Amino acid sequence: MAETFTATARQDETLDELCWRVLGQTERVTEQALTLNRNLADQGELLREGQEVILPIVTALQVPTRKVIQLWD
Repeated sequence: MAETFTATARQDETLDELCWRVLGQTERVTEQALTLNRNLADQGELLREGQEVILPIVTALQVPTRKVIQLWD
């Protein structure tokens, strides 16, 4: 099982906003958070203020690199 930690939601915050504020990314994290918090999607879009949400501990997002071609080398 992946390592996790708990974050506390702010007033009128969505899960995406919470993931971005705490982890600095939403790609692949929001889906994992929904899996870790089974009934979270049933509440609607906004989290309750002070609600604790289990988030995954993630490593840096790997972004594919592109080879740069210089026309005049």
